[in-house]
Amino acid sequence: MWKELAWATVLLALPSIVAPQQPPPAPLAAVPPPPSQAPAPSARITIEEAISLAIQHNHALQAARTTILQNQALETTANLRPNPTLTWDAQFLPIFQPSKFNSDYIDNQAQFDLGIGYLFERGKKRQHRLQAAKDQTTVIRSQVADNERTLVANVSQQFVAVLLAESSLDFAQQDLDSFGKTVDISQTRYKAGAMSEGDFLKIKLQLLQFQTDVSMAKLAKVQALAALRQFLGFESVPDFYDVDGQLDYQAVKAGPDDLKALALRSRPDLAAAQQSVTAARSQELLARANGKRDLGVSFNYSHVADTNTGAFFFNIQLPIFDRNQGEIARTGFVINQAEQLASETSQQVVTDVVDAYEALRASEQIVQLYRSGYVDAAKQSRDISEYAFKRGAASLLDYLDAERTYRANQLAYRQALATYMTALEQTRQAVGTRNLP
Repeated sequence: MWKELAWATVLLALPSIVAPQQPPPAPLAAVPPPPSQAPAPSARITIEEAISLAIQHNHALQAARTTILQNQALETTANLRPNPTLTWDAQFLPIFQPSKFNSDYIDNQAQFDLGIGYLFERGKKRQHRLQAAKDQTTVIRSQVADNERTLVANVSQQFVAVLLAESSLDFAQQDLDSFGKTVDISQTRYKAGAMSEGDFLKIKLQLLQFQTDVSMAKLAKVQALAALRQFLGFESVPDFYDVDGQLDYQAVKAGPDDLKALALRSRPDLAAAQQSVTAARSQELLARANGKRDLGVSFNYSHVADTNTGAFFFNIQLPIFDRNQGEIARTGFVINQAEQLASETSQQVVTDVVDAYEALRASEQIVQLYRSGYVDAAKQSRDISEYAFKRGAASLLDYLDAERTYRANQLAYRQALATYMTALEQTRQAVGTRNLP
């Protein structure tokens, strides 16, 4: 009986002894190596250098500047005086009787006239034309300056967008490197049997999110640099260029009243609106001058029948019907229109300053909230969870949740800084100068 029990025990144990051991799970596919690094930038520009390049090379601004030259050419035209007129004629020539064509006939029977005339403009038309053209050139200059103000604001805000993309890329790369070390440690623990396959797979799959963040951050930076280069002029910077700067908080101490007063003195669009009133008044004076009728004077020399004579001729329109009444009335309405637009522009300037200032203060409060301890708290929470997880004192879900919170907090903080810097640039645009008090 004991022999039978012994044999039965051997037979039951035999399959487990003979059967080959279950092979360990196949390792996950290796993480593909990162793409080749982008070539090193051949030039790095600061925000002030970017603004300077845009002012010098932006094609839209260069096109706008030609309007100043065009109007200066109109000044030359407006200052021109009328050309004198030269008249001459020959009468009683024996064209159909060539035999009579001799010097004696020409001297005694043919008639020759030679005259010169000039139109004298009354009412100082030329002076008013020139002044009206000069006033319009002044308006054009202010409008071009306003185009420059808008361009500077666009360049500054796009520069901030590049800084945000670069900061996000740096953080995504650092986060990927840090989490990659966690994956390596987890793989070691998994092979040693200290971690389940399911937990290791969760960590491995989480790596995809970090790799995706890096790829998207690279794309965002390339697109931001391309958009900035569009403002600068493609030929002004090399293909592989980069920016020199960082997301930072710069306090603005000026109050809204100071900014409003500065804007009312500095905004070129307001200056253009106010100068348009002066230009409209110059147009009205020109219209009144054009109502004056000009005097035509000419002198005529005649040779008739061996007699030389001279004559003066004068002509002037009688202003009975056309006294340029319609144009005078129209320019009067234009003056009223320009005054209303100047008042509207002044109110718009104040509104722009108020909106920009409130947006700046709201963004500043958000940045201060992050800087008051939330950024450090999220990092400490992530570090504690990572330390505890690597030593088996924390669950995988707690660690992954802390990692997600830290990543979201860092990205939100960078976005808050970018929003504040953008609001600061919008405030400078609203005020009309980069030098805020």
